[in-house]
Amino acid sequence: MEFSSEVITIDVKGHVATLWLDRPDARNALGSAFWRDLPRAATALDRDQSIRVLVIAAKGPHFTVGLDLKEFGGNFIAGGTDSSKATSNAKSYEAIRTMQQAVTSIADLKIPVIAAVHGYCIGGGVDLISACDVRLCSSDATFSVREAKVAIVADLGTLQRLPRIVSAGHVAELAYTGKDIGAGRAAEIGLVNSVCGEGAEDVLKAANELADEIAANSPVAVRGTKAVLGANDGRTVAEGLDFVAKWNTMYLHSNDLREAMTAFVERRPPVFNGD
Repeated sequence: MEFSSEVITIDVKGHVATLWLDRPDARNALGSAFWRDLPRAATALDRDQSIRVLVIAAKGPHFTVGLDLKEFGGNFIAGGTDSSKATSNAKSYEAIRTMQQAVTSIADLKIPVIAAVHGYCIGGGVDLISACDVRLCSSDATFSVREAKVAIVADLGTLQRLPRIVSAGHVAELAYTGKDIGAGRAAEIGLVNSVCGEGAEDVLKAANELADEIAANSPVAVRGTKAVLGANDGRTVAEGLDFVAKWNTMYLHSNDLREAMTAFVERRPPVFNGD
């Protein structure tokens, strides 16, 4: 895979890729390089048909402390610019949209995405994991929709995606207060699927085990399942059923299905090629 970045690293083992937030000295604060390179990483992952599952993890003691306020903080302070207010507002809008699209590039991946969280997952970190399909964390994880505490409305996807993950009341509490919650509370409200061990090594191990379990299935079926689940948004049950009927009309007669049936008859595990 051709991809390089100063703040993101991608490792591939078998059919599972790991996208690392790789700025540990800054506690993986999300600066301009991250927002520029994340969509590039997503494009590289999408092009590699051998990859069946993505794990997002982080190097260092924390997943991420969120937006790099040292880099972006000056942009939030009024004055100090020769640009007109209209020009300044337009630049702010474009910057927000660029960061939104970076997060959306992860949500739009055709393969399942698993977040493996340890330490702090603050602000933009919650935006990022909300775009993932499955979230795991270690017992030392701390989550916060922190924006209200710094006088910002969360604008990178948390307020749009989190209500599809946890109930409206929990979203409101987290977003209005900006409070920190620990791993236990995150699991209780459904923000994470489970709490896996005590630190980064434990949760990464659990994420890789889950990724391997998914990757062992037919890539055609897994990608189709993700597409059908996503297509349910905004559709009635009847419309969703019609969508999956059309999907299977197109993709049911795959070589993977033939292999599954042959393996069943021969009483052996199937080996799927994704075609």
